[in-house]
Amino acid sequence: MVAFIGSRVLKRAIMHFGERLTDERENRALAQLQKIKGIEKITDKVKSTNVLQGEQSDLRTKARTETLTSVLSSIANLVIWTVAVLISLGEIGINLGPLIAGAGIVGVAVGFGAQSIVKDFLSGMFMLVEDQYGVGDSVDVGLASGTVERMTLRTTILRDTNGSVWYIPNGEIARVGNRSQVWSRAVLDVDVAYDTDLRRAQQIMQDVAEGLWHDDSFVDGDIIEQPKVTGVQNLGIDGITLRLVAKTDPSEQWAVARELRIRIKEAFDAEGIEMPFPQRTVWIKQEK
Repeated sequence: MVAFIGSRVLKRAIMHFGERLTDERENRALAQLQKIKGIEKITDKVKSTNVLQGEQSDLRTKARTETLTSVLSSIANLVIWTVAVLISLGEIGINLGPLIAGAGIVGVAVGFGAQSIVKDFLSGMFMLVEDQYGVGDSVDVGLASGTVERMTLRTTILRDTNGSVWYIPNGEIARVGNRSQVWSRAVLDVDVAYDTDLRRAQQIMQDVAEGLWHDDSFVDGDIIEQPKVTGVQNLGIDGITLRLVAKTDPSEQWAVARELRIRIKEAFDAEGIEMPFPQRTVWIKQEK
């Protein structure tokens, strides 16, 4: 009876802990978004189109909470009932010494044989607790990169841009690059010819980017702060590279970058600015 009551109390406490952990994560995300947006109040529309995006965010939060609470509850129940059984056996006069020694030997043998599995589960626990990434995030885990389709305590399942599905044990993930957490950045390197008026070209790029920033008809992505042309990025063999950066909502940097490329090309064509093409200087030596 005591073990049953203790397990129920611990289960409720763990569920409450999971809910609080999830709420704190959501509040941190909204605070970061509020800072980026430069506003004091986040409307429901902004929430739904940014970090906590509708149903996908709810499913991610729910799955994370359920996984954490389920694992912690199982561990707590196992410990409580194991202690309860051992105490009961001791009360009825059974010698627990040989039993505990045998269980220890079996545990050591299983531990050596299942080191990689234990490592995978522990890594998965830390990933969930720290919320390094979740379902729907675009990540680079070194071994592969793509969109997270499913997460378990043992494996992470990604789908790359070619449609291949990667099953990666969590214990083999040494580092994670999350390209869609809180905000993202579109980085465009645009080449122009050497005879181009660079200041004029930069101004055109800036005007195009700001035009997209204020364009409410573009719904495939959202630029969340004023884009900026950082200037000359490289003096190449065939042309000069100008860089433009724009901060976007999570996972929308690619759509924004594609639209910017189209609009910049159209603006350059209208202004007579040429894209570079391979150029070579040939020296012809004539023998006298």
